[in-house]
Amino acid sequence: MTRSILTALIFACANLFLHAQPERWQQRAEYVMDINFDAGKHQFQGNQRLKYFNNSPDTLHRVFYHLYFNAFQPGSTMDMRNQLLPDADPRVKGRIQNLKPQEMGWHKVSSLKMDGAACQFEINETILEVDLPTPILPHSSVMFEMDFQSQVPVQIRRSGRDSKEGIAYSMTQWYPKMCEYDYQGWHANPYVGREFYGVWGDFEVNITMDRKFVIGASGMLQNWSDIGYGYEPEGIAVRPAPGDKFTWRWKAENVHDFAWTADPGYKHTRLDRADGLTLHFLYLENDKTRDNWAALPKVMDRVFDYANEHFGQYPYKSYAFLQGGDGGMEYPMATLITGERNFGSLVGVSVHELMHAWYFGLLGTNESLYPWMDEGFTEFASAEVMNMLRREKLIPGEPEDNPHLGANRSYIGFNASGREEPLSTHADHYNTNSAYGVASYVKGHVFLTQMEYIMGRPTFRKALMRYYDTWKFKHPNDNDFIRVMEKQSGLELDWFREYFVFTTKTIDYAVKAVERANRRETRIMLERKDLMPMPIDVVVTLNDGSRQVFNIPLDIMRGAKPSAEFEGDKYTVLPDWRWTHPQYEFIIGERLNNIQRVEIDPSRRMADKDLANNAWNRTGATEDSDKD
Repeated sequence: MTRSILTALIFACANLFLHAQPERWQQRAEYVMDINFDAGKHQFQGNQRLKYFNNSPDTLHRVFYHLYFNAFQPGSTMDMRNQLLPDADPRVKGRIQNLKPQEMGWHKVSSLKMDGAACQFEINETILEVDLPTPILPHSSVMFEMDFQSQVPVQIRRSGRDSKEGIAYSMTQWYPKMCEYDYQGWHANPYVGREFYGVWGDFEVNITMDRKFVIGASGMLQNWSDIGYGYEPEGIAVRPAPGDKFTWRWKAENVHDFAWTADPGYKHTRLDRADGLTLHFLYLENDKTRDNWAALPKVMDRVFDYANEHFGQYPYKSYAFLQGGDGGMEYPMATLITGERNFGSLVGVSVHELMHAWYFGLLGTNESLYPWMDEGFTEFASAEVMNMLRREKLIPGEPEDNPHLGANRSYIGFNASGREEPLSTHADHYNTNSAYGVASYVKGHVFLTQMEYIMGRPTFRKALMRYYDTWKFKHPNDNDFIRVMEKQSGLELDWFREYFVFTTKTIDYAVKAVERANRRETRIMLERKDLMPMPIDVVVTLNDGSRQVFNIPLDIMRGAKPSAEFEGDKYTVLPDWRWTHPQYEFIIGERLNNIQRVEIDPSRRMADKDLANNAWNRTGATEDSDKD
């Protein structure tokens, strides 16, 4: 073979290899739904037109829809799961199996066509499995049209009718929703009670319902002028003129879900912010809600200011706080929260669900695979927001120097119980609800506290904003997050993800000994006592109160934390600690009797499981002297 032919083949193969690499693409969905609601029967007729864009390089022969209401039937997967879990959700346990026919939830699909041709389909509980009349080719779009009928279940989990606080309808996970298809394939997970994953797109939802109802929803109401549904002097939503029914017309653009609530007794107030965002508050006014909900808009206005500055600008023009559901649950441009709470609790649930607008609504991770990237990151942000509100005296309580330390302690305590499971566990498949909760909410929170400790606060803050700017309106995974952190910090951080996400190994470092090296120097000996390696900060406090900070990087992180967060302290980066070596020692140019204390991470930011061995203190006289 001649050299020129060989060279040409090499370039051809290289070009083929490059083009064969998977690209990050996203499917798109454009929904138009007409809903005719019969409140007497708690049922509705639906017509759904769904323009589906296959932006993938794959040919699709089948598609799948979620039919969430079908979970609320005796013997369902959700029913059985909550009967068998050792710590089942008390809102669910035992209730589904006792539902009467008129209390159950269901979806019945009477017709489904793709581009006018009938589709063959089968309902497998909460998943509609569809065989297509013709394949959907890569980079093409098709139109699905579906006629369906649904019955709203009694309120059990998230969605339903007649909630504990008396809300007529909490309409979440309420329509046949196209499952997501991404670079990992289809995600047609049955609904057993965990979180969600959806296709980015637009929604036009026209809800025809008895005129007595007031409706709140994701998106923007298009026919305000027809309904008089605005900011009245007394803050009450004006209902449509008398008659049988009225059609509320809603639009939500570039979101991955749509939720709504309805009740005849809703009071509606709104706050129009200077940035063009309108905040809506819909609740049942009574002695338990009147004062607290009246005070909520001012606080949430301040929260938006803070969140926009620290976590990224909220891009939509509307957000609604809707009394409903069974606790607190986030949706794009809206949240459902129970409302009969004290003021601190009402603000707390509102803040948490609002911060999901960033780490669910805009950074749309697959919550089945990475629930901790939603719940945990939201908890991190919420802790900072709530601390700000306490600091500014907008809610009761004293602010903390570091509002994240409680999460570290909770994670360490649960690990000691022996019930912890890796963050890589699928959300539906944790052995206990407590293991899921601690992993998703607490350890996901701690994931960020450890990143901040490793990178340093100033760098981490810039990286967190860069993550938002890079991945908003997309579906980031854990590696995408790590890559942003690496690009901002210049460090290699895959080792941290591999330990913290895929294992339950823990951190434990100790000061083993502090001793005289010679007449003018001191030797400090450290030990890694558990399996997870970390870079560490060692702070040496001298008798005069001055401090010296020694940062010991890991060899596998290929760099070190900058000194910016240690203003006023002498900062020294020591040689790397090799991750295979359990012990490390270094010598400092201070006499032993001039050292008051040696401590690993006095900030307590590192999630070290045993703080008792982190420090050495000088007690009494030492053996140090001027003699050799």
